[in-house]
Amino acid sequence: MIQTIQRLAAAHAADTVAVRRHLHAHPELSFEETATAAYVAAELRKLGLDPQPVAGTGLVALVEGPAGAPTVALRADMDALPIQELNNVDYKSQNPGVMHACGHDVHTASLLGAARIFVALRDAGQLPGTVKLLFQPGEERLPGGASLMIAEGVLENPAPGSVLGQHVFPQLPAGKIGLRPGRYMASTDELYLTIKGKGGHGAMPEQNLDPVLVAAHIIVAAQQIVSRRANPKLPSVLSFGKVIANGATNVIPNEVYIEGTFRTLNEEWRNEAHQHLRQLCEGLAASMGAVCELEIRRGYPYLENEPALTARTRAAAEEYLGPENVVELDQWMAAEDFAYFSQAAPACFYRLGTRAPDGRFAASVHTPTFDIDEKALAVGPGLMAWLAVRELQALAGQ
Repeated sequence: MIQTIQRLAAAHAADTVAVRRHLHAHPELSFEETATAAYVAAELRKLGLDPQPVAGTGLVALVEGPAGAPTVALRADMDALPIQELNNVDYKSQNPGVMHACGHDVHTASLLGAARIFVALRDAGQLPGTVKLLFQPGEERLPGGASLMIAEGVLENPAPGSVLGQHVFPQLPAGKIGLRPGRYMASTDELYLTIKGKGGHGAMPEQNLDPVLVAAHIIVAAQQIVSRRANPKLPSVLSFGKVIANGATNVIPNEVYIEGTFRTLNEEWRNEAHQHLRQLCEGLAASMGAVCELEIRRGYPYLENEPALTARTRAAAEEYLGPENVVELDQWMAAEDFAYFSQAAPACFYRLGTRAPDGRFAASVHTPTFDIDEKALAVGPGLMAWLAVRELQALAGQ
């Protein structure tokens, strides 16, 4: 069957590129993917499928195999980012200030390409189970479209035995993929601090309560939560990326506003760290006579690649691409809301190489010059289809 899937993927390669370019030229922000969802739904209906809305602008569709056979779910996210694209290409974003800078156009095009393969296999009586196609909104913004889809029942009726997800990876050349068993990506929490003091003239500090000084102490002291409270064998990241002290050279402001992020790979430690951070910020500010208000917006959980499923996925990928084109990844402290699927069902999230052999297309995701070597689109749909077929066979004990 592997040759059949490779042949079908090659036959639909031009369509996959065209879909990706259309999506890239018409990006939409998180939970605003109305036109994107309509386009995807129309493509699915052309295949004779019946897409249903979910989580607002999301879609779910089934390619049904034999009755009583297992089910596998495949997920692709559809949203773009608030970035002005700087690439000079024919398919450049036509929506000012919005860009597919994280490859979600690639993910959606790949899943549509895989859907074409599944329909052909089903019609030929070769699909060994049911494939649930999940086109997800809002990966880039809390609370994350995955959590909303799960809450609305996409992992039920039928319940998938496994969930697979793909994400672009410009650090790998097109034609290769990477994956890692176990804990792969971090949880993410947003931190918002407001430090209140008493502003005044910079030449008379004795009459003021300087929130800038308090903020500086908090930013430095908070790092001890990672360096002295966390188990050194457990990755943790605490970063502050925005500090606003809206005074002047001779004006101490009344308050300082700070934004940051906390990330880790363990839910128990995550909860404990929140408590430590709150105690430190509030206590340190109080000891200096100020007040610190800390809001922690809980984000995505850590992403766990189920080891047995990941081993099967790796073996299947090696069959399809060759062992030399499948690599093991390091842990990554970025976050992904596919983690919600990994917390609810056996899941595997793998990375699709998108860099050209000569080094082109190496710009990182979330940058205005991100783009891909479209040779990756010759790999994505067929590999996704093969992984799903092999997993269906494994779930059926074949």
